[in-house]
Amino acid sequence: MFGTMQRGVNAYAKVGLETSVVSASPHKLIVMLFDGALVAVRSALIHMKAGSVPEKGKAISHAILIIDSGLRASLDKTVGGQIAENLDALYEYMSARLLTANLSNDQAMLEEVQGLLSDLRDSWNAIGNLPPPPLADAGQARQPILASA
Repeated sequence: MFGTMQRGVNAYAKVGLETSVVSASPHKLIVMLFDGALVAVRSALIHMKAGSVPEKGKAISHAILIIDSGLRASLDKTVGGQIAENLDALYEYMSARLLTANLSNDQAMLEEVQGLLSDLRDSWNAIGNLPPPPLADAGQARQPILASA
């Protein structure tokens, strides 16, 4: 009975997540990636403390997958320039630290990556709360006003 109920709850949660992804803005999708990576790292910490090696490994692998196939893959280095390059290097660093944390059972490395992800998530949220730039003229195409040098 409990197994059937748990599968139903999991299926419901999956549908809710899929619905959120389909209706989310690109900005919100990045926030969701950060959230998923943070949940995976927290889970890895819990499993590491409990001595549950297989679950710790799965959680760390999941965090690495989100960072590499989600956050890093979403970077557009042609548009993002130096910021995108720096983020790419930071994501690569975090993935390497997670792998090393898994192999050496190092809680401090997991906490370091957790802090980096939290800071980036907070910054990303702050960017999303900024008002749009003013328009040059309401009758023209939506172009931001640029300050002259």
